[in-house]
Amino acid sequence: MRGLVVALGLVLAAVGPAAAQQAPALSAGQTLGDVRADLDVLNRQIAELRRALVAAGTGKGLPTASATALTRLDQLEAELRRLTNRVDVLTNDVNRIVADATNRAGDIEFRLTELEGGDVSALGAPEPLGGGVTPPAPAPTPPAAAPTGTGELAVSEQADFDAAVAAAEAGDNARAATLFEAFVAAYPGGPLAAEAQFRRGEALAANGDQRGAARAFLDAFSGAPEGPVAPKALLRLAGALGALGQTNEACLTLGEVTARYPGSEAAGQVPGQKQVLACP
Repeated sequence: MRGLVVALGLVLAAVGPAAAQQAPALSAGQTLGDVRADLDVLNRQIAELRRALVAAGTGKGLPTASATALTRLDQLEAELRRLTNRVDVLTNDVNRIVADATNRAGDIEFRLTELEGGDVSALGAPEPLGGGVTPPAPAPTPPAAAPTGTGELAVSEQADFDAAVAAAEAGDNARAATLFEAFVAAYPGGPLAAEAQFRRGEALAANGDQRGAARAFLDAFSGAPEGPVAPKALLRLAGALGALGQTNEACLTLGEVTARYPGSEAAGQVPGQKQVLACP
């Protein structure tokens, strides 16, 4: 209790003698009720002093630099909590979207396997679209000397792709499909893999293999659902499904084109495709 009186006396002295004279004097013979009454008076005086300090401003009142820093820290912590919560919400949304799209792709693959007469029990769970969760970046390692032949590998990759494109442009669709299939096997996950799958689907469709084309278009889309090839791959998948008599699935796929890629060139072709398929 004495420490409180001393501290209050220091504050009162900093503000002015008039306020200090109003502090109640404590005596050794006070009862508990008297002490409580004195505390009520002190609390009222502290509140009045706080208002006086605020009214006096930073030049005449107590220093406010530390209070400003604490306030800023509180604001930063609140913003960090808000951003963390937002990241959690977005992560859940992305996981839900990926799971839904993966299930849809798995359903299409199941139907294609049925149409081909394959063993649907051997399919297993579909792979997550986009490869699933991105693994953390590996720890940095000291730079090593560049291996010889790196430039030749890039040149070979482009040369193999160009050879398959040349076969397709020459009208040799069977050879083009074979070359694109070999390219995807040789360079999986490369920058041209989705394009190669799409072109393989076009070659198979031109050669009359709508089932193989549908699977190739599905692989082109699921391998890079955010890539530049994805909208037209999904559109061509709908066309292949329609050619196979899977009108309902084709119409649903056309709806996915519009929902996923609004404003794209592929989305602009959806109304015409729906008319051809007589979609509801």
